[in-house]
Amino acid sequence: MKSLELSLFADYSQFYIQDESTADELSAEWTPETTDRMLAAGSGIVRIGTARNMHVPVSVQILEREPDDDSAGWDHIVEASLDVASGRIAIAGCTDYFPDAARIDVAPGTYRLRVSYGALDTLSEDGLEGDDHYRLQLWPAPSIAVRVLKQRPAPAD
Repeated sequence: MKSLELSLFADYSQFYIQDESTADELSAEWTPETTDRMLAAGSGIVRIGTARNMHVPVSVQILEREPDDDSAGWDHIVEASLDVASGRIAIAGCTDYFPDAARIDVAPGTYRLRVSYGALDTLSEDGLEGDDHYRLQLWPAPSIAVRVLKQRPAPAD
C-alpha cells in the first residue's frame, strides 16, 4: 500500500484529486446534488467538498483491492471513479499552485475512489476550527457512477 498524509488548504471548502494530465477543471460542477453528496466527478478529476474553508487533514491510500467496510467510524462516504491515464495522481487544494501539488505514482488505469468524511460536526461556531478529516482510498476497479454509501445527517440550521 502506498499512502500520503497531507494538510490541504480547502479554499472554497474543497480540494481535488486528479490524473496529472487531465485538462478538466470541473469549475461548474457544484450543483445542489453534488454539494449534498460533497463530491463532484469529471473526466480524470474528482473534487471533494469539505466542512470548512481552512487547512484540513487528508489521508490518501493506494490499495490493491477494495478495502473492508469500516463505515461505522465515518460520517459520510462517497465513491466515484478516477481515470489515471498518465500514471500520476495529483492531490491539492483548488487554489494551490499545481506544480507544487502532492503526487503519487500508480499504474495507469481506472480506479475506484472511496472518500470517507469524519468528524464533520466538530466545527467551531465561526467554522474556522474543527477535527474534520478526510480519507481517500483508491484501488483498481471498473468505472462506476458516483454513489453515496453513507449520507451525513443534514446540518442543523
